[in-house]
Amino acid sequence: MSAKSTATRYGSVAIAIHWLSAAMILILFATGLLAAGQGDPSAKLALLRAHIPFGAGVLILTLFRVTWWFVADRRPGAPAAQPRWQQWVAKGVHVGLYVVVLAAAASGIATLVVSGALPAIIGSAALPDFETVLPRLAHGIITRLMLVLLALHVGAALYHQFIRRDRLLARMGVGTA
Repeated sequence: MSAKSTATRYGSVAIAIHWLSAAMILILFATGLLAAGQGDPSAKLALLRAHIPFGAGVLILTLFRVTWWFVADRRPGAPAAQPRWQQWVAKGVHVGLYVVVLAAAASGIATLVVSGALPAIIGSAALPDFETVLPRLAHGIITRLMLVLLALHVGAALYHQFIRRDRLLARMGVGTA
């Protein structure tokens, strides 16, 4: 498989970035939700110490992905016979996902800075209360929006795969075309 995409299939670089980002985002949701509901400060700290590097990783992958698209690669075209309105929705969801990933990273970084939590994350200080920190509130809203966009993204992929049967997932390395 080529590193670059073709007219009908994503290249190995785009596929690797996509699936690695997806796995890391699932880990982020798990660690974030567990940390938010955690009453034990030491357990919460451990979860945040896992959450933050994965968040940084997703940010780096997303920045690399955007750069990859602008500099080195082109996306495959829309599936055959896809209605124009679905093409617009697909483009909107994809752009929305990039925006919310970047906004989630920015609000996560801002939460660390504004709350003063960084000494606790890298050292042994006590964690502050995040509940009143404005960027943390924004982070929660942004991640809920991300969940909606991810549901649309996955739902559309499954619709194409199982209802339209156009083997859309093969473009992302799942199955054969």
